[in-house]
Amino acid sequence: METVSFTAMADGTQEDYALLKKHEDGFVAALPDRLLEALDALRSSLGGYRITRLEHSLQAATRAERDGRDEEYVVAALLHDIGDDLAPYTHGELAAAVLKPYVRPELTWVVKHHGVFQLFYYGHHVGADRNARDRFRDSPHFDACAEFCEKYDQNCFDPDYDTLPVEHFEPVLRRVVAAPRYLQEGIS
Repeated sequence: METVSFTAMADGTQEDYALLKKHEDGFVAALPDRLLEALDALRSSLGGYRITRLEHSLQAATRAERDGRDEEYVVAALLHDIGDDLAPYTHGELAAAVLKPYVRPELTWVVKHHGVFQLFYYGHHVGADRNARDRFRDSPHFDACAEFCEKYDQNCFDPDYDTLPVEHFEPVLRRVVAAPRYLQEGIS
């Protein structure tokens, strides 16, 4: 494989960075495949539930689609828990960082904070503050996050729900992550 000439970025040439851009373009184009792999990894994620974390994610996306939510929303629902394996205490932040260039800011905020909002349903059973979400009450996205958790997260553990398969969501995932519509100039 052809490689750059430098060992420090400051010493790179225009040709070096053109080579890296070529590699980056292919790497970015393969993002949907890596996201599908991360989603598939949820098959063997945290146990104890009546369904896998993958089935939970698919059920969330299925419910969102059946409610007429737009494609960005459906993809956010589909990927909201992909951070579970690598960031169990901050999984929403990890998933939100992945989604940030591709879904509107409201959805990024919802995914980032959904873990705190979920405490409303079980916090009192595990010694946590079920009203921890109230610290975000002034956010313009508070109601959207509360609604997401109510309709597309806390209730998506039903083994009898008619959940759509991952193959159904692959085209919409590929469309949504095809271009970073919400990426600001430079690194955000």
